[in-house]
Parts: sequence; structure tokens; C-alpha cells
Amino acid sequence: MKRKIKILRILNRFNVGGPVYNATYLTKYLNSDLYETLLIGGKPEKHEQSADYILNDLEVSFKQLKFMRRAISPLFDLISLIQIIIIIYKFKPDIIHTHAAKSGLLGRLASLFYYKKIRLVHTYHGNVFEGYFSNFKNKILIFIETLLAKKSTKIIAISKLQSYDLIYKYKICEKEKIEIVPLGFDLIRFTENKRLKREKLRKEFNVHDDTILITIIGRIVPVKNHQLFIDVINYCMNRSSRVIKALIVGDGSETEKIINYVENNNLSYSYKDLNKECDVLFTSWRSDIDSVLAASDIVCLTSLNEGTPVSIIESMASETASISTDVGGVSDIIENNISGIVSTKKVNDYGENLLQIIEDENLRLKLGKKGKSISLENYSYNKLVSNIESLYQKII
Repeated sequence: MKRKIKILRILNRFNVGGPVYNATYLTKYLNSDLYETLLIGGKPEKHEQSADYILNDLEVSFKQLKFMRRAISPLFDLISLIQIIIIIYKFKPDIIHTHAAKSGLLGRLASLFYYKKIRLVHTYHGNVFEGYFSNFKNKILIFIETLLAKKSTKIIAISKLQSYDLIYKYKICEKEKIEIVPLGFDLIRFTENKRLKREKLRKEFNVHDDTILITIIGRIVPVKNHQLFIDVINYCMNRSSRVIKALIVGDGSETEKIINYVENNNLSYSYKDLNKECDVLFTSWRSDIDSVLAASDIVCLTSLNEGTPVSIIESMASETASISTDVGGVSDIIENNISGIVSTKKVNDYGENLLQIIEDENLRLKLGKKGKSISLENYSYNKLVSNIESLYQKII
């Protein structure tokens, strides 16, 4: 019997988001007759939702590295590097596939300490070159990523725009080393029992039938730019003929700051008191995102930087109208005015676009219907697995 190809898959951390879904589906659904996968990663941040339930639901085993964190820590990073080196010697992988920045750094460095050649694949789930650090730190990061790319067998970009940026904007690697492989998800649950889910959750959130529920989903951190979301909600509330309620799903280091910003804008709010009558409802983290999207009329993304935004792909699959800032791989997903709206970061511009979706029910229905077909066609986990298996076979 032919020996299985061993894959060591490394994540930054096991928090809810695109990288975890990507790694979980690949670990679960790669052809088990051909591949054996070991999935490892770090711990989620204090304000992040643990992804344990995603992995457990799919019965995917994983190993969590106690000291591996998103933040830079010379001591913890050194310990994590040593742990990964030990794992490499024990597991003896043929391919190390890293997902996102920290795992890409530690995983690829660790491979250099192994006595055999290992194929290195790194997936960029967005990038950390904009919206996170100062210009000086960005230059250092780009320099490090360029060196690591030279050691890599293949670099995976999750969108055409990201591929262009890595090759021409940041000059991380040459075109021949890049493969474009979009993310993949289990999207069927977003299409099922929508009416029942909508009625149940709107009742839980005390949202009346004729209220327009506008939702944003994700970590409440600077790069997600929730302040713009509050600004455009305020803009629309002052101009719309419809009753509007905003739903903020998630949590993070800026939660208190955003709550204060809501107060300063004279908007009423509640935090986790889900049945309260208010303008802005903070739900913290929820695992029933399919129900949240079914209950929503519009989904917003206001980020300063993105890879492939999971919330937009899922909202499209749910047939919910979407609007996003024009960042990262958004324009590869949303065809403007066809499957969603892509806007600038200016409050007036974004606000007017959002106002149009609020006021025009036919537009909401059109965007939702087209978005659903695009999402289901292009972002299923089956397509992701097929693309990655083809890549692995090519490099092996």
C-alpha cells in the first residue's frame, strides 16, 4: 500500500474566522486514502470566540500550542518555535501548510531545522501590511515575508486582488510561485429554514417585522472599523423613512470604546440584554450565524483591510443584501450593484449607498438573490478541497 502524504497544518490560533474554517475543512475532507493531516495552532485572544465547537462538530482532532499567540512575544514565540520543531521531528511531514502570518513565520522557520527537505505552502488570509502597524514595522514585515517566500514551495492567495498585491504591490514573490485558491465553506446551512430562523431570532432580539435590521459580524478591533459602522447607522437613521436597528455581533479589544462612541452619538444601546428596545444591540459572540443572517435585512462590512471576508460570503449565501468598503478581496466577491454594494470609506458615500438599500426593497431582493448564486457556486468547501489536493499532487 502506498504511503500517505503527511500534512502538518499550522494555524495562528483557534478562533472563529476564515483561516479556522479553511483548515478544518481541509483536515476533515482531504482524501483520507492519500493524506494524513496533523492540525496544530495557538490559543485565541481574550476577546475572541474559541473555534473549538467548529472542530468538535466536524470531529476534527487538533493540538493547541499553549504559548502560541497572535501578538508578538519573543519568549512565547521561541517556545512555540521549539514545540513546532519537535512536532516536525515526530510527525515527519511531507508538506507543511501554514495559514496566516504568525504560523507562516514559525512554521517555515521551524522547517529549516529539519534534516529533510519539506515542501512549504503558505496561505495569506488577508495580510498584515496595512491597518495594523506603523510604516516602519510594515517594511520589516514585508522584508521578512519576502525572505520566507523564497523558502516556500508555493504561496496561496485567496483572491485575484490579493495575488496582484503580493506580486506587484508588496513584491513578496514572483508570479510563478503564487496559486489563487478561494476559501471554501459549508454554506448549505445558510439556505435552510430561513423563515423559521428569522422569526425566532427577531423575536429574541425584539425586532419588529417592519424594522430594517442592519448587522455587522466580526472582531471589534481597530482594523474592522466599527466606528464607521456607527457613523453610517447614525447617518441613515437621520434620513430614512424606515425604522432601523443595528446589530453588532462579536467582541474585542475595542468593545468599550465603540459602546462609548454609540453613547456619544446619542444612540441607545444594550450589551447582551437581547430583548431591550434600543438602536444598537451588542450581542457579543454567537455560534448561530445562520440564524443571525436569516434575521438580518442588510449585512455591512466597514473594514480598513480584509482578505476574503467570511461574513460577506455567508451573508450572500443567506440571500441577505451586503455592502462593504472596497478593501482587500472584497471586489473579487462582490460585483458592485449586482451581487452587493462596494463603497468608499467616506461616511456620506457609504451612508447614501446603505440608505438606497434600506429604502428599496426590490434592490435588497435583487442583491440577495444574485449574491446567493455567486457564493454557492464559488465558495463551497468541496471546491476548496479539490483545488488544494491538485496543488499538493503538483508539488509532491
